[in-house]
Amino acid sequence: MSSVSLLGVNSWINVASAVLLVIGFYFTLSFLQALKEEDVRVTKQLKLAAVTCIGAALLAPALYQLYIYFRVV
Repeated sequence: MSSVSLLGVNSWINVASAVLLVIGFYFTLSFLQALKEEDVRVTKQLKLAAVTCIGAALLAPALYQLYIYFRVV
């Protein structure tokens, strides 16, 4: 792969990370609202969705940077 295409992938990973972070915060706020309403099923689903989205948003750039690091070195 050329360095230009690697830079393009990096920008798309950053955009996807930001979108996942926003979606994760939305699920977190929805989780807090469902927690207040004491809806157990929805609370579990929203908690799983929030943790998954925020985890993916934080791990995607880190894994990509590790990939680039080991590819260069």
